[in-house]
Amino acid sequence: MSRRSKSAPNDGLLPSPDDPCPCGRTKYAACCGRYHAGALAPDAEALMRSRYSGYVLQLEPYLLSTWHPNTRPTSLGLSADGTRWLGLEIKRTESATPDTAIVEFVARYKVGGRAHRMHETSRFVREGGCWCYVEGDMHAAPRTAEQE
Repeated sequence: MSRRSKSAPNDGLLPSPDDPCPCGRTKYAACCGRYHAGALAPDAEALMRSRYSGYVLQLEPYLLSTWHPNTRPTSLGLSADGTRWLGLEIKRTESATPDTAIVEFVARYKVGGRAHRMHETSRFVREGGCWCYVEGDMHAAPRTAEQE
């Protein structure tokens, strides 16, 4: 079971190698671009960052190929959802064993001009040398003064 598939976003355009990576770490080619091109992520955090960048770039084949087959959906419908991703913050990473890890993150995005935050603790497993996303637990959104 290989997760080394090359992917292209819906519009066929990837960032140039010197452009900033959507995950916010460094330049695209030195960061998530290499995983999108087929290299294996060395750890769960690198896979999490590459998956976030995959959502930004609408790389549905990449996202599906890095999703564990037991929990993977058949499609994501990224081209039609209108999401504009704004940023990623990794809150923590933990490795319970050499082949299991969690990554807690906050991703900011807009849909229809309205800002949102996705706060999730994701579970990852490494099988056959490949890290893959298994599932995540969403954290409740913070309450605003207007909601109290």
